Amino acid sequence: MKGIRTRLIVYFGLILLLIVLVLEGLFYWAVHTYYFGTATEALVTRSTTYTNFINKYATGYRLKDKARYILENASSEEYAKIEVLDTRGKVILNSYGFQTGEVINTPDVSDALKGLTGIHVGKSPMTRERVIAVSTPLTFDFEYAGVLRYTISAEPLYHAVNQIALYGAGVGAGVVIFAFALSLIIAKRIVDPIEDLTKAATQMATGNFSARAAKRYDDEVGTLAEAFNYMAAEIGKNEKLKNDFISSVSHELRTPLTSIKGWGETLISGGLDEPEETMLGLEVISKETDRLIGLVEELLDFSKFQSGEMKLSLERMDLREVLDDLHLQFAIRSQDKEVDLQLEIPSAPLAVMGDFNRLKQVFVNLLDNAFKFTPRGGSISVAAAESGGRLIISVTDTGEGIDAGDLPHITGKFYKGRSKQSGSGLGLAICKEIVELHGGRLFVNSILGQGTTITVDLPVAEAMTSSELR
Repeated sequence: MKGIRTRLIVYFGLILLLIVLVLEGLFYWAVHTYYFGTATEALVTRSTTYTNFINKYATGYRLKDKARYILENASSEEYAKIEVLDTRGKVILNSYGFQTGEVINTPDVSDALKGLTGIHVGKSPMTRERVIAVSTPLTFDFEYAGVLRYTISAEPLYHAVNQIALYGAGVGAGVVIFAFALSLIIAKRIVDPIEDLTKAATQMATGNFSARAAKRYDDEVGTLAEAFNYMAAEIGKNEKLKNDFISSVSHELRTPLTSIKGWGETLISGGLDEPEETMLGLEVISKETDRLIGLVEELLDFSKFQSGEMKLSLERMDLREVLDDLHLQFAIRSQDKEVDLQLEIPSAPLAVMGDFNRLKQVFVNLLDNAFKFTPRGGSISVAAAESGGRLIISVTDTGEGIDAGDLPHITGKFYKGRSKQSGSGLGLAICKEIVELHGGRLFVNSILGQGTTITVDLPVAEAMTSSELR
């Protein structure tokens, strides 16, 4: 499989080679046109001028006499071959003084016999040499009597043109080589950062989440490297949270299971002969079983949120019913722990479109946390009120509070903070998800050593719109 580097070099090289070939072709055509055009124009000028002179001042001469006159008066510096042809194209005399009898029927001769100035670039029929020929008509008594033909060898012109084209080809080859070298550098600058990303991604795939890609340039690949490094950092954080969560959940599961197993073995070995010990063991087993069930339910809820399968059964309800049920449910626990539990709700209904069981789950979790972190002699208050089309429900305790460094993350998944109290780190995350599914918001305010207030903000039923629901 060809890499990006190879493809860049090949494509860039092919494009440049094509451009150079086109330019070389245009250059060769321009040089060829210039050299041959200049030579042909000069030859036409000399031939036409001399023919007009002969036709004007040697009008009474017959063709053969004109031929001798032409050759006798030709310049000694004349480099072109001069030939005089009759109307059949037969050479009756040339500049060397020979009557070859050669018949020339090239296009330039035919044009001259028609009264035109004929031009021919091609090979000589006799010598096969490449020549440029210009033919002009000779007259006698105002009739076309023959042809005056100037011929020069085109070989020096072809040699000069080819020499220049060869020099141009050398320059073009140098440009192509330079461009290939430049494309190697460009390809390296483009591909090396991508290779760094690939290596970092490979390291991450093997479990090294500390791998980072170097940002070499401030371009799209550099932006990609920044995004990759951000992703790697987030994956690293989530991996740490996951490991901490697994460790925590393993501990949370092991503790009640150990208690259940221990009391089960105790009851079996005791033979159920002591009623008090049997009842104590069964109570412990029951509580630890409830604890396991709660932990499993949290895990199931979290799994539903992650997969988007959490569905709400919405109905118009009075939130006071939920809060009254919770007050009764936690009344005995408040007495056992000697914590003052207060409920402050208005006399008017707190109408909301919600799922009764899910909203109850939220406030059970909030109150359970409040009791867990509030010492004996402390107080917990639940207050609810309607304000500006919103229901504001707050759960306030006088417990140990939350460290300021933990507050921004306290509702995150798997986050347990620095408290030594047991928990899965999912409770508040699940509460937040449920509240947001109801179109609401959840806020946490706390001062370490003084207490915590968790506020749930929900829309009242009349103000609830479908756009606020997921």
